[in-house]
Parts: sequence; structure tokens; C-alpha cells
Amino acid sequence: MKILMVCLGNICRSPLAHGILREKIKLNNINASVDSAGTSNYHIGDPPDFRMITTAKLNNIMIEDLKARQFTTKDFYDFDIIYVMDKNNYDNVIQLAKNKEQKEKVKMILNEITQGMNHNVPDPYYGGNKGFEEVFNMLDQATDKIIKNLLK
Repeated sequence: MKILMVCLGNICRSPLAHGILREKIKLNNINASVDSAGTSNYHIGDPPDFRMITTAKLNNIMIEDLKARQFTTKDFYDFDIIYVMDKNNYDNVIQLAKNKEQKEKVKMILNEITQGMNHNVPDPYYGGNKGFEEVFNMLDQATDKIIKNLLK
């Protein structure tokens, strides 16, 4: 199973989701991999935002090794599931899909814990430090559910 996490710039939400899920896959000895990407090209090659790195470290997740990249149509072929962080990311990724099969791979990540509600993971970039911790808690819950599904 290959899973991709997608947000806007690939420096806050998606690298955090990537790091959390990577750690849980390792801890549960699951045959799966995870990566992350952004729909924009603003931060290609950059590490995650330092505030997200700090939030992750405070929760024993290491993400400083990750580098931002942009989502491409090749990702539809390389990944089984593509989790997006918000409706804008969803729309941007879906626009690149060439067929129904590719569109069906794209899912809102918080639907793992609030099925069918299409809640957004808020972008903490312009907010305070509290927003980063709130995003961590949301993604921690969602990735718990992903792990539970992978263990079935």
C-alpha cells in the first residue's frame, strides 16, 4: 500500500501527516509506504516549516528529513490512496485526474474520523503555535484510523 499526503505547499500539514503515518507504519510493522506533496510549487526542495518540525518533535515524530515537492499526474500511478488536507487541495488534485479510477484514489483525510463530512485540516501557517498542535491532534486521530484500516 502506497499512500500520499497532499496540502498546498508541502511544508506544514502534509509533511506532518507523512511523518506521523510513517512512524505508525513502522511501529505496527505494516507493509506500506507514505510520501507527501503540495499542489503548489512555492516551496519545492524546502524542509517543513520550523514550527511544524517543533510540534512534531514535541510529539516524538521526526520530519526534518522531508523536502517539499509538487504533486504531479505521475502520483496517480505511483500511489494507491491520495489523502488531501482540504477542499482546495481536493479540487486541485481532482482537476489533474484523467479518469474515474484516479479520482477515486483522492480522499479528504479527516473523512477517516468524520466520515462524509469533508472537514478541512486548517492551514496553521499564518496562525499561532496553538494551530500547529491542533493540526497535530487532528492528523494523529486520522492516521490512527488509517492504521486500523491497514491492519484489517
